[in-house]
Amino acid sequence: MQSKLVLIEGLPGFGKTTTAGLVHEILAEMNVASRLFLEGNLDHPADYDGVAFFIEHEFIELLRSYGPFQDLLSDHAIREGHHYFLEYRKMQNKFGESLPDEWMKSIFKHDIYELPFEQNRKLITDRWKRFAESAWAGPDPFVFDCCFIQVTIGMIKHHAKKEDVMGYVTQLAHIVERLNPLLIYVEQQDLGCSFKKAIQERPREWSEGFIDYYTNQGYGKRHNLTGLEGTLEVLEARRELEQDIFAGLHIAKRKVDNSSYGMEEYKHVLRGILVEHFHG
Repeated sequence: MQSKLVLIEGLPGFGKTTTAGLVHEILAEMNVASRLFLEGNLDHPADYDGVAFFIEHEFIELLRSYGPFQDLLSDHAIREGHHYFLEYRKMQNKFGESLPDEWMKSIFKHDIYELPFEQNRKLITDRWKRFAESAWAGPDPFVFDCCFIQVTIGMIKHHAKKEDVMGYVTQLAHIVERLNPLLIYVEQQDLGCSFKKAIQERPREWSEGFIDYYTNQGYGKRHNLTGLEGTLEVLEARRELEQDIFAGLHIAKRKVDNSSYGMEEYKHVLRGILVEHFHG
């Protein structure tokens, strides 16, 4: 059957977003219409970016505490049974600084990626199940940039056991199995060089936030890692775990080396992989 899903994974700075865009472009050249969702897309069908989770009584209390914003909260909340999913990042994008900082901080504590590991895993896997059902019934394949190998939440944030993180990703692979997915894992030969290049190319706020996230919680904090060099150590550990996860997955998968940054050559390699998977 035709594949309904292409997953792009790899470490930060390795070229995942570029690869996802190229895959989308190549599929179009192959007359395969695909839907591209990059990391951070607030309308992602299988992820929760900028979404907070509330049990019913928690959401009611939120409404009571911030009476003037009740209509705004209700307009951006999705109710499922006795739970509420609040799309708070969309509110921020619309109203910006007019939203009280204290209010947004209280909401952020309920962000789905701030929740305990097992609760996050339950919500995310349920989301993927709904996506898989919808994608199975739809005509076009999806291209996802960086939301499948859940090492950041498992290892980096919570320092969860290796088998639990691997089990999480294996569960997601099982959920999308009937979509005949293809996993493309982007590699670079020199991790340190690639990450430092990303730091130079991106805003300072990005690198400062990234280093803080990687060293001040979960794995980094447990191992007393600090600064850029500590972040690189965490990334090396993440790389090892992702290699083990990749090796254990029983779906179509390919590694691609993006070290040379030669766009045309890289695109040629990707085209060969996609032609083989979609028409082989």
